[in-house]
Amino acid sequence: MLVQDFIPADIEVKTDQGSASWRAPSNIALVKYWGKYEGQIPANPSLSFTLSASHTHTTTHFKKRTEQGEIPTFDLIFEGKSRPDFHPKISTYFERILPYTPWLKDFHLEISTENSFPHSSGIASSASSMAALSLCVLEMERVLYPSMTDDAFLRKASFLARLGSGSACRSVEGPLVSWGRHEKLSGGSDLYGTAYGGSVHDVFREYRDTILLVHKGQKTVSSTAGHSLMKDHHYARQRFSPAHLNLTHLIDILKNGDLEGFAQIVESEALSLHAMMMTSIPYYLLMKPNTLAIIEKIWEFRRDTGEPLCFTLDAGANVHLLYPASGEDKVLQFIKNELVAYCEKGQYICDQSGQGAKKLGSAV
Repeated sequence: MLVQDFIPADIEVKTDQGSASWRAPSNIALVKYWGKYEGQIPANPSLSFTLSASHTHTTTHFKKRTEQGEIPTFDLIFEGKSRPDFHPKISTYFERILPYTPWLKDFHLEISTENSFPHSSGIASSASSMAALSLCVLEMERVLYPSMTDDAFLRKASFLARLGSGSACRSVEGPLVSWGRHEKLSGGSDLYGTAYGGSVHDVFREYRDTILLVHKGQKTVSSTAGHSLMKDHHYARQRFSPAHLNLTHLIDILKNGDLEGFAQIVESEALSLHAMMMTSIPYYLLMKPNTLAIIEKIWEFRRDTGEPLCFTLDAGANVHLLYPASGEDKVLQFIKNELVAYCEKGQYICDQSGQGAKKLGSAV
């Protein structure tokens, strides 16, 4: 599809108000997206597990404005409190999506949102939050354009979410979602996420992700700033090429159930991501000493037990432990015995691959 395919036909807005409520999950990339081009286009393709327990719940009320403006107005409540510091990001998002949702400028939005996990700590809160808001916007658009099909709805919701946060386009569907063009991904697009349609071995169908909360505070460098540093990065090309190759290998691994190969791909991708941060100009660190201690403990555990436990990292200090459902008891015992001491206040989140976003209320 082309960008212009997401521009709706002109229609007179006759609805005065409506509301929508959606829950959208976070996702954890197996092959990482890091670096982008103008228009939120990824520099390399990525593939992620959609999560289940780590999600954002957003309710949006739409009210017709008495005076038309150039952009929609809005109020935002995050976890029961007004957060003016979030307004610039939401305003930028609305400016970006307005060409594809021109009806939106006729409305004032009251947005109430909350996460099931700590904000801005290396779990993809921007992905789940922008996906949830985009789904609310599309739910309202479906009232105005009732001929929209379910496939078109999901595709455009992902398209809009991408304009708020790139990885958000992978938080609409599940359990595996790709984003970006790749020769082995049928239907892959730079404009939106696509539910993975390749063969998946049974061992990967109910995969666990236990997230060790090493640091729950605000990151020192935002993901947006980190992506921008890839533009002039000395090793950008050397990063993008292996990402393509790793995705090729991962497609085969998902089919044949090679857990050793899976660990090698996802761990090397995580370390490559943080290597880019450490070699940017300016350079920076998001891992903490406890992050490294956990990684070494994981390697030791895998070597001693043969359990196919591996790790990955997002742009933060927290560690995602990935493992088959069959190993859950052993891994959770390992966490309690040896890893919980490295977590902030001993906290961790037990999650697993999920099926994508869920509608909780209709726009009426």
